[in-house]
Amino acid sequence: MRGTGTAAVALCLALFAACGLTGCATGPALEDRDAVTGPPGDSRRLVVGSAGFTESDLLAQMYALLLQEAGYRTKLLSVTNRELYEPALENGQIDVVPEYAATFADWLNAKVHGADAPTVGSPDLTATMTALRALARPRGLAVLDAGRAVDQNAFAVTAAYAAEHRLKTLSDLGAARLPVRLAAGDECVRRPYCAPGLKEVYGIDVTAVDPKGVGTTQAKQAVRSGRNQLMLTTTTDATLDEFGLVLLADDKDLQNADFIVPVVNRARAGTEGVTRALARLNTVLTTTDLAHLNEQVDSWRRLPEDVARTYLRDKGLLPRRSPHPM
Repeated sequence: MRGTGTAAVALCLALFAACGLTGCATGPALEDRDAVTGPPGDSRRLVVGSAGFTESDLLAQMYALLLQEAGYRTKLLSVTNRELYEPALENGQIDVVPEYAATFADWLNAKVHGADAPTVGSPDLTATMTALRALARPRGLAVLDAGRAVDQNAFAVTAAYAAEHRLKTLSDLGAARLPVRLAAGDECVRRPYCAPGLKEVYGIDVTAVDPKGVGTTQAKQAVRSGRNQLMLTTTTDATLDEFGLVLLADDKDLQNADFIVPVVNRARAGTEGVTRALARLNTVLTTTDLAHLNEQVDSWRRLPEDVARTYLRDKGLLPRRSPHPM
């Protein structure tokens, strides 16, 4: 279903407005979308979607601010479930959303070819983008270019452990022949990009997987205490420093190319103006930047809108004095 019937009802219940940019307390139901975006074809009014977690909220805020600066009127909607927001993106209830190239390619591939279909995301960004665009195009979606920022699986050890064993990369850890207990999600035991990949690609001696989740406080504490030596997290983890942890570089490209990409409804937002506005972020945003922005929200308790606006101003993408919200 494309946002009608039961799916539409579920979507309307799941959506809420993240309206810091517009000053409203709550957002419109999707039945009232014309009141927000104007009649179909009025691509100067756009709804920017967020997946409801810190990083997605930050990216959506930056997209909306850049679009406003380019003369568009924007609203933000947060939908925490890809099963809901992707159909809304297809039918124009949402116009643009930040996504992750390899993950979204595999998700669309499973939707089209079934859950058991071979994955199409890979560590090769070019191949991943080619597969993703081929899957997105028939659904009325356009995938804009990726920038430098990537949020993919990553593995961390304590800084002291890295210094003691002279570790900078996962290859270094494999070469050191050190037995390690790995703090991760329980699915890590069978995922090819987790414990099996560490063993096969890097020769790391993973003696056990401690099911403490991905990037959780419990996992970080277990590594800091020495109970575990290695943990699964992400490249934009904002709190590694607080636990004395550092990432080991994935120097053999075990992980897929989960670069951040804007995905747009082609009919409403597949214009040169939107492409040009959002491409400005690609010139500045790095993985390190994104981790620091996440930290400001998660650890410093700043609002995503404020963090996003300050970052864009500091990078010269917004004027120091922002115009009144439209």
